[in-house]
Amino acid sequence: MKIIFTRDFIALILSVAVVGLGSGATLPLTALALTQAGYGSDIVGLLSAAQAGGGLLIAPLTGWITRRYGGRQVIMAAVLVAGLSTALMQTSTSLFVWAVLRVLCGAALMLLFTIGEAWVNQLADDANRGRIVAIYATHFTLFQMAGPVLVSQIEHFTSWRFLLCGVIFLGALPVLAAIRAAPASSSANEAHGGWLQVLPLMPAIIVGTGFFALFDTIALSLMPLFAMDHGVSSRVAVLFASALLLGDTTMQLPLGWLADRIGRTRVHLGSAVVVVILLPLLPWAISSPWLCWPLLFVLGAAAGAIYTLSLVACGERFRGTALVSASSVVGASWCVASFAGPLVTGSLMKHTGNNAMIAVLLATALAFLLAMAWEKRRAVPPAAMR
Repeated sequence: MKIIFTRDFIALILSVAVVGLGSGATLPLTALALTQAGYGSDIVGLLSAAQAGGGLLIAPLTGWITRRYGGRQVIMAAVLVAGLSTALMQTSTSLFVWAVLRVLCGAALMLLFTIGEAWVNQLADDANRGRIVAIYATHFTLFQMAGPVLVSQIEHFTSWRFLLCGVIFLGALPVLAAIRAAPASSSANEAHGGWLQVLPLMPAIIVGTGFFALFDTIALSLMPLFAMDHGVSSRVAVLFASALLLGDTTMQLPLGWLADRIGRTRVHLGSAVVVVILLPLLPWAISSPWLCWPLLFVLGAAAGAIYTLSLVACGERFRGTALVSASSVVGASWCVASFAGPLVTGSLMKHTGNNAMIAVLLATALAFLLAMAWEKRRAVPPAAMR
């Protein structure tokens, strides 16, 4: 585990922390600002989808951009774009302008996300991959968890709240400048290990990433609306996301250790079963704080493990060009789920009630279990492309 103390690894952790803090603060802040302006869940979902759309647009180009300009330069430029696009939301109330700024921010965050994911898997080895990736995921969700807490404290300061979030991004630039070497990148379209070669070998990885992207985006943007619809105050409602992220943050390292000890597949499957059991209980438990908060904690831990262990599976199965291609596919899966999920869920919540959010998440978790069953039946090898 000496790797975690290197300067480049610390810079990597900082970059993923920026991703977490950025999405953790700007998504719920945007949702609250729109709600305070009188817009409904469908518009909130649309603006959340705009950010995911930016990531989806940039995902196929990540390999080329990184190879052309270098990982360190791309990371720093992405932080700058994310900070400026967030701060500029303070200068306008136009939905069109906000949508454009969310697209830019989403593209920048996706570059950070994809580069960081490929890098952490290159730094890890199979003996400690669960723990190394868990450290990565823990820092992501730790800073993401701080986002809603920050929003709950600054939501009434309408004249500078987006500006503050943008400045937080820019504060990461001096430390990121210390990066000495970025991960090796390859084109996702190379003959060996391209998208067409890796896709059949990673259905559960794709669906697992998509589930957590949907869970993460909905928790930060639509969960407060779900809670408020059940009689929870806005100040407390934004903390529902923090409770989910607290479970994710604190439990990923223990679950990563457990996966290294007893096997990734067992922990992966068990986490999905926990999610499927707990999700339907949330509307019933929300009226009982003594039950609701522990449920949110465990649900967040299990959902986060689905994502963390999907990254572990990616590093186990692929190397070199195939790993870069697989990371790009994971990034695309994240963007598609983050883009389509809020649109569909926000619309369903408006027309059928806010409990539609639970139905969407439950259906996606069940799809992940089906993908795992398909992999087992097809006997997908744990080390597919080396």
